[in-house]
Amino acid sequence: MSLVRRSAAQLQAELPTGSVVETLIEQMLYTAGHGPSPGERASWEKSLPVLAADLVEAGLGEVEVLLEHRLPLTSKRADVVLAGVHPTTGRPSYVVVELKQWSAAHRFEGNPDLVVVPGMAGPPKLHPVKQVRGYVEYLLDFTRSLEFTQDAVAGVAYLHNATQPGAVAQLGDYTMDRAGRLFTGAESGALRDYLRTRLAPGVSGASAADELLGSKAAPSRQLLKAAAAEIRDREQFLLVGEQQEAVDLVLHQVKQAKTGNSKRIILVTGGPGSGKSVVALSLLGELSRKGQTVLHATGSRSFTQTLRKVAGKRAPKVRSLFKYFNDFIVAEPNDLDVLILDEAHRIRETSASRWTPAAHRTGRPQVEELIAAARVPVFLLDQHQVVRPGEMGSKEEITRHAQRLGLDVLTVELDAQFRCGGSAEYVRWVQRLLGLDDAGVEDWAGDDTFEVVVADTPEEMEQFLAAKREEGYSARMTAGYCWPWSKTPSPGGGLVPDVRIGDWARPWNVPGDRAVGDAPPAALWATEPGGFGQVGCIYTAQGFEYDWSGVIIGPDLLWRDGRLVSDRSANKDPDFRNRTRVSDADFDRLVRNVYKVLLTRGMVGTVLYATDEETRRQLRHLVSKG
Repeated sequence: MSLVRRSAAQLQAELPTGSVVETLIEQMLYTAGHGPSPGERASWEKSLPVLAADLVEAGLGEVEVLLEHRLPLTSKRADVVLAGVHPTTGRPSYVVVELKQWSAAHRFEGNPDLVVVPGMAGPPKLHPVKQVRGYVEYLLDFTRSLEFTQDAVAGVAYLHNATQPGAVAQLGDYTMDRAGRLFTGAESGALRDYLRTRLAPGVSGASAADELLGSKAAPSRQLLKAAAAEIRDREQFLLVGEQQEAVDLVLHQVKQAKTGNSKRIILVTGGPGSGKSVVALSLLGELSRKGQTVLHATGSRSFTQTLRKVAGKRAPKVRSLFKYFNDFIVAEPNDLDVLILDEAHRIRETSASRWTPAAHRTGRPQVEELIAAARVPVFLLDQHQVVRPGEMGSKEEITRHAQRLGLDVLTVELDAQFRCGGSAEYVRWVQRLLGLDDAGVEDWAGDDTFEVVVADTPEEMEQFLAAKREEGYSARMTAGYCWPWSKTPSPGGGLVPDVRIGDWARPWNVPGDRAVGDAPPAALWATEPGGFGQVGCIYTAQGFEYDWSGVIIGPDLLWRDGRLVSDRSANKDPDFRNRTRVSDADFDRLVRNVYKVLLTRGMVGTVLYATDEETRRQLRHLVSKG
């Protein structure tokens, strides 16, 4: 989808009146929910007239110009896509154009991929050729009409204000190919010559634009082939028992749905470590191998980014198969054969946010958007991992929406335990301790495959975990959200030690996407070695596992009168502040689920520490019996 579509000649004629820019602003408000940034508006007003003039002077006035073209299933937009006919093959041909107003630029500390623009604040910028190359590759990977014509799309970065010799010389020393070439304002004639090798002068690009805009948005067969090679045969994704049964069932249902031109829903349930994500990734690899159009999605930024890193380590393009639940708000019905919805307990009420335009604020439930997007949506979830207000991913909720749509739900239950050392006994003990099991609290009976330790102080907990790391184990510390969280660094530039217990103090994990010193960005806290120095929260721990888990039970969960009771006043999570939206009963349920997630991250053992003395004493009593 593009915000504005014009022929080059029409664009040049309308730009002086300002109507094109006003239309762009209106369309951005409509489709993105917010107006353009000052930089975007300046680019439209200053860059588009230059490009339009170049196109007309090159004899390409009939080429279709797609402005602010959104890449399929993402929020990213390419500045311009030119649609026309290739002068040699006579087939549709496209050129993605990234427009830059930079008059000068140079490499950042010798790094060819990063660029510093004098006078422009903020971090270094991505080299424009690398940027436009990424857009080209993504279009080829997710536009089905282009999957067998890989040479149909080219990319150009145009720095039209760079007219002085040597102003961007360092940027020119970069690998150039069809997907990414660089032209400056001093090379406008060379740009026009190049465009004529990709787009036939005097020929309308209307049909090519129609074909691109009307194409099905789904992963290409080349991308699926890469995913199959990267994921399917990796040792860590091997299946056992009912995991293989779940995969076989989904494969069967996909075949049946395709044969019968029907739609089916599959629900895979299981506790922590039962293999849901292994099933999800195995499905992604196997379906990719079979050439089925398939995507993986979650509602967790940390989980999705880690999956992208792991699954796409050797083939970076595979990372684009991992999406978020809210990427499907405008997806076409059944564009995909299969949509794998991992961590489906994190499905929200709607995909709408404060940036969502009024046109998309239909009130349509997110679960129905996800059901609509594929012939076979596969939901993988754990009922007791709903930890935030507004999360709706329960078996009952999904089934209710399916029935309303007249669709059947097939359920597969994964009972095996692979996290917590394979100790199903430990998971049951945690559920009973937290009051999530009606059987009642019981002593920890002990398990040869899993160790539980109670620390008397946070220092003791951290020292214990540090010693385990020295032995070669991975370890992390997590806590309930019972301390404030400084979102900006300390005056010295480091993390603020917000989690304070007596003389002991440690920072929360990094709140954003940039590392702070040795501390990794939030999404990689659970997997990068530098994460040990901070205290993780529910939002960075959920979905991950490590050998040893240290859990601080804060004052929002206390042992009183023979059971654990919640104390809402001690919780600092902003999501729980609104008592109208989150009742006391909802808070009690959610905070117990939070601690259930934190307590079931360990593969070898868990170290418990409670800030409340009575709670700590009771934990020591329950665990000492084991």
